Amino acid sequence: MRVSSGSIAVLVALLLPAAAFAEGEPSSIAKLVVTGEGDKAEVRIDGTFNIPTYSIDSQSDGKQVVIQVADSVLAADGLQVQGAARPIARTTASTTAHGVRIVLNLTRSATYRARSESGHIIVSLDTTPAQAAEPVMQPTAASGPVHVKYVGLERRNGRERVIVELDRPAEFRILPGSTGPARMDIEHAALGAGVNSRVPGDASTLVRAVNVKSGADRVSLEVEATAGSSTTAVREGNRIVWLFAGDPAPQEVKRQIRTVARETAVQVDGHEVAAFLSDIPLQVGVAKSDRRFSGRRIDLDFKDADIHNILRLLSEVGNVNVVTADDVSGSVTIKMRGVPWDQALDVILTSKGLGMVRRGNLIRVAPQAVLEKEREMAIQREKQRLELAPLETRLIPVSYATASDLSARAQDLLSPRGKVAVDQRTNILVARDVAESLDNIEELVRSLDSQTPQVLVEARIVEATTSFTNEFGIQWGGDAVMSSATGNSTGLVFPHDLTIAGGATDGQTPTTGLSPFGTASNPNFVVNFPAPAGTGRGAAIGVSMGALSGNVNFALRLSAYETTGQVRIISAPRILTLDNKAATISQGTSIPYSQVGVQGVQTAFQDAQLMLSVTPHVTSDGAVAMIVNITRNEPNFNQTSARGDPTILRRQANTNLLVQDGHTAVIGGIYTRNTGHGLDQIPVFGDIPILGVLFQHHTQRDARNELLIFLTPRIVNRTEALSH
Repeated sequence: MRVSSGSIAVLVALLLPAAAFAEGEPSSIAKLVVTGEGDKAEVRIDGTFNIPTYSIDSQSDGKQVVIQVADSVLAADGLQVQGAARPIARTTASTTAHGVRIVLNLTRSATYRARSESGHIIVSLDTTPAQAAEPVMQPTAASGPVHVKYVGLERRNGRERVIVELDRPAEFRILPGSTGPARMDIEHAALGAGVNSRVPGDASTLVRAVNVKSGADRVSLEVEATAGSSTTAVREGNRIVWLFAGDPAPQEVKRQIRTVARETAVQVDGHEVAAFLSDIPLQVGVAKSDRRFSGRRIDLDFKDADIHNILRLLSEVGNVNVVTADDVSGSVTIKMRGVPWDQALDVILTSKGLGMVRRGNLIRVAPQAVLEKEREMAIQREKQRLELAPLETRLIPVSYATASDLSARAQDLLSPRGKVAVDQRTNILVARDVAESLDNIEELVRSLDSQTPQVLVEARIVEATTSFTNEFGIQWGGDAVMSSATGNSTGLVFPHDLTIAGGATDGQTPTTGLSPFGTASNPNFVVNFPAPAGTGRGAAIGVSMGALSGNVNFALRLSAYETTGQVRIISAPRILTLDNKAATISQGTSIPYSQVGVQGVQTAFQDAQLMLSVTPHVTSDGAVAMIVNITRNEPNFNQTSARGDPTILRRQANTNLLVQDGHTAVIGGIYTRNTGHGLDQIPVFGDIPILGVLFQHHTQRDARNELLIFLTPRIVNRTEALSH
């Protein structure tokens, strides 16, 4: 038997007595042996049973296989697990009120086969990825007709079945015969080769014969059955199974009912009795004002029509089966145009104080008060069942989360009789409740107990600075002496002696280069606009002229200075943290400075550091949302306080953003540019064309600074964290 992942439980109950054991004594399970290689594994459960009674259930889309062994207990020293296989991640076992419950947690979805032997239950697992199923093609003119490959009869479980095999699924309808044979019409179908036109049955059974006829674009099957037999048709893949069973109650009225097979049809092995009322309390549905109707639009115009006839009409239009209760009666006067048939049904039932319960294509109509009373009774039955159900104790291990955190969420799933505790040492939830609540709690823990995503956040802070400074200066001056001492007086009474000299002398003016014998002691500059020139910077040239007697002197000094600088700084802090957990990384220096207070001069420290602070959150689609704070501070010794303490250059970015895993985002940038042009000159003389440069000093400055911040998040354990 091979059951796909996600299928319902398959019950194997062999009720033959075990001669080797005393009656009523539970069997013991002591060992579980795991073997296998690759994507396949085999699990063997060894117990002291001869013919076991067990069930197997596939849960969590095939990632978990639950084996329930009835009338058994675990050995005194627990279940010994031997061997290992790659498909099986973890194995747990517990004793419940119904027997032993063994849970196989798999690495991925699997299919399984199960068989039993004397003293063993063997389960074969296969996690090989299944091939994608081809889409079901509905019969159309383009795809061609459906071919009937086989028609046969068989008897099973006291009922008789007409088996129709097709090459692909097809729509069909059944017309139970009230005066003649029952008929099945398969639309858009044709008979295949080798199909008999008549399949005879046993004269002593319900079905005496099946006549197969081929008509225009359809195949009809007429079944000669015993009067009073009931029929039900279901589809199993490419097969149609038409079941016939005896009806002990005489039928007073037989009506023609049209049914259409759907893709959701499943095999029915029990009695075909329509269960109009579920055995669990019904949930509150959508309010009538918010309902959406999608049925075919129809026109209705009736006066004093019997409600049963109206319901029969809507049954034909909607291709549904309608069953009315005995206390449904009355007449309806209605006129509608272009109204969906399901909305018309809802309005008619509401106007007559009726309600309906729908299961697939079966609709039961009864007074609203009756349906509400049935719902209340169903709720009471469910409450009584929970109050009388036996309690079980189950140990639920927690791997990645904290058991105390999950305990609060598990409380919401407990029944009034249940309770949950936490074992802090082993990080295990100890739950005691009915089996349904324990299954819900275990499913909740499986969903929440997953690896927390880890995010590596890397920031790059790039700074680029460019500076340019250019200065040009000139210095010139001299002196002339006319006096008796030098023998060149003016010859006048006044002024008899005359001395003319430049007055731009401050004692600090650089005069190197003006004299071949050293530094001129008194250059007597008329224009004194020098550019910075000295060791390691700038350039200057001096010219000095004078008379032999030293009565007339002239000095000229030209100086120029230009500097260009480029600086690039890259800072790349990175930090690893868990989802929704804040993390900070920093690097820097503490700058001491003096504080004057009541207690005197004290030394304090100011931090200048590079810091990255981030709180990431991983979304379900693999993106990363982050709250980011990036700070880069550094001391600036070019600008100091009066006591010589440096100032702090601050650069900071604080933002929220969403970035895909592994992508890089520019979260901010600052660009500054400072330009300046300075001109120092002698009034009037500096404005003279061409000759004005002899009375001017030029300065040109250009400084550019650019700051860019890049951020790249990477989910380290993406496969494990996002697979749940």
